Amino acid sequence: MATRTRTASELAGDPGAAVEVPEVARVRVPPRSARSELRAIKVVWKRELIRFSHDRLRILTALMQPFLFLFVLGTGLSRIASTGTHGVSLRTFVFPGVLCMAVMFTAMFSAASLVWDREFGFLREMMVAPVRRSSLVLGKCLGGATVAAFQGLIVLVLAGLVGIPYAGGLLLVIVVLMVMLAFTITAFGVMVAARVTQIQSFMALMQMAIMPMFFLSGALFPVIGLPLWLSILNRIDPLTYAVDPMRKAIFSHLHVSAAARHDLVPGVTWFGWHVPGALEAAVVGLLGTAMLGVAIFQFSKTD
Repeated sequence: MATRTRTASELAGDPGAAVEVPEVARVRVPPRSARSELRAIKVVWKRELIRFSHDRLRILTALMQPFLFLFVLGTGLSRIASTGTHGVSLRTFVFPGVLCMAVMFTAMFSAASLVWDREFGFLREMMVAPVRRSSLVLGKCLGGATVAAFQGLIVLVLAGLVGIPYAGGLLLVIVVLMVMLAFTITAFGVMVAARVTQIQSFMALMQMAIMPMFFLSGALFPVIGLPLWLSILNRIDPLTYAVDPMRKAIFSHLHVSAAARHDLVPGVTWFGWHVPGALEAAVVGLLGTAMLGVAIFQFSKTD
């Protein structure tokens, strides 16, 4: 804070006195620009990466569930399921679903940090920044997607242990699908977090949504020959359109019988029409974009 001496004649007409009057520093708010918005997105994105890298316990605990599903449940049920998998290891079959599960839970926890920020007042400080709230939301979703995709990459390293080859084209397809799914789940979580003020309520809502999505997606069972009600739920489950193309890509690199491919990877059908894998991936991307738009709208209306 700067000060300057002013004569008394300037203040009260007394030429013999002088006082120190503080000058109030002017606050300059920079104008909004594309550069400032990109910087805001980068800052929020980088904050998510820093928080994740400093929480090593979170990284380790997030690996426990995929490990249990792959090597405990998958091994324990292999003998029972061997007649229906045509010689294909159950661990190989459930790997795409387990990979999506790892991405989903990490993305969910990334979105949960938004509720923590609200409770501790940090979110309000972010929202009064001279940037668009859409930039903050986009940075949060990109950060959550990056963190969740990185967690998925750690699980992807285990692919060789369940009989899946490390083929370059296959890995590229899986990574792209993981990033799209991570972004969609993070956008969904941010959309929910915009209206939830307590972390307990948020976690309960996310568990209520995430677990049915996982079990209905066909992550643990083939989607052929299902009852009508279960088939309908499977088709409207967004996670189905991430698990199915990922499983198609994996089985396209495996040497299995035609019967195994028919029963284990029947594909998603709409009224008898087989949905291409590219269209399934597009469904995931469109859902993520739509939920991002809803999240931005909700945060724009939040005080």
